[in-house]
Amino acid sequence: MTTVTIVGGGPAGLSAALFVAKNGLETTVYDTDGTWMHKAHLFNYPGIGSIDGSVFVENLRDQVDSFGVDRKQGVEVTDVTQTDGGFTLETADGEATADYVVLATGANRDLAESLGCAFTDDDVVDVGVTMETSVENAYATGAMGRIEEWQAVISAGDGAAAALNILSKEKGEHYHDFDVPADADRVFGGLVDE
Repeated sequence: MTTVTIVGGGPAGLSAALFVAKNGLETTVYDTDGTWMHKAHLFNYPGIGSIDGSVFVENLRDQVDSFGVDRKQGVEVTDVTQTDGGFTLETADGEATADYVVLATGANRDLAESLGCAFTDDDVVDVGVTMETSVENAYATGAMGRIEEWQAVISAGDGAAAALNILSKEKGEHYHDFDVPADADRVFGGLVDE
């Protein structure tokens, strides 16, 4: 089975995890709980009137957990290297491998640098709309690819863009994750109010 490893548990990382796990890819998230969301209160996130950032993150965690994401809470990834078959990640718990890696570590670009990702003249990771870096099958999301333009909803969108690109590659065609109301109960396992 195709494996996707996401480094970071904020809106970008958990959004990427949600999309790939929901669509059947084996998904792991390494989350040291360093998200800036713990310092935030959201009034400007579409569909949310007002929510504490920490509560928002807990809601996201519950959502990805419901799709079977393997969340390695409190485990730090210290290095990522490209291999012939994908990637090797170094953690305090040992090594892990993945076919795809999504870096969602906020403005900390150390892993992208050690992986050999190209950077722009402004010293951010060079990504396009798919969030794929110069290293094939490695993605950088959120603040990693932006100069001081950091916002939770933008980061979540970046995570979704990375996930949809991974899904498109895996399915061999442009993939759109779009559910219709008739699918809601099947997709969400009854988590939706009827």
